[in-house]
Amino acid sequence: MNPYFRTPPAVKNLIIANCLVFLAIYLIPSVNKFLATYCQLYFIGAPNFHAYQLVSYMFLHGNFSHLFFNMFALWMFGRTLEYELGTRRFLVYYFVCGIGAAIFQTLVAWGAAEYGFTMLGASGATMGLLMAFGVIHPNNHIFIFPLPFPIKAKWFVIGYIILELLQGWGLNDGIAHFAHIGGMLWGWALLQYWKNKRVIYF
Repeated sequence: MNPYFRTPPAVKNLIIANCLVFLAIYLIPSVNKFLATYCQLYFIGAPNFHAYQLVSYMFLHGNFSHLFFNMFALWMFGRTLEYELGTRRFLVYYFVCGIGAAIFQTLVAWGAAEYGFTMLGASGATMGLLMAFGVIHPNNHIFIFPLPFPIKAKWFVIGYIILELLQGWGLNDGIAHFAHIGGMLWGWALLQYWKNKRVIYF
């Protein structure tokens, strides 16, 4: 069996951890209250902010669809990337993208969100995975719903960035669009750093 069809350990355990946290939130009220109070990301500088929230926010999701699409992206792109980068480097990449997404969104929202700003979800990290897949496999075709035809990964990444920029500036829909962009930018920068250090090749 082709190993790329298997789910490697980091991807599998990240998905399990996210799903367990989601179940705990919806089944145990005290856990829900604790995580909402202490583990979602508050605006940096707010009284409720703690540095660990830059990591913990990635394991919280607002609803099932939020969880499902992030975990699907993690599974879809993460399997290949973990085999290619190695488990250790994959985890470094994933968390750098997630933390970078939080920092980027905070900087963009500075002064506007003030202390009411909160953020949760693995979207920034998973969008970093999309960026890595597009950089390492630019000409691979992927199927993305609702498009009825496959599209090269590099064009999807470019189109997604443009769409997120337009939505980030034009909409107030409660979605941290610039966190998505931030995760992708931090991911691209880290890939270039590793490439220049000759620890990965693409």
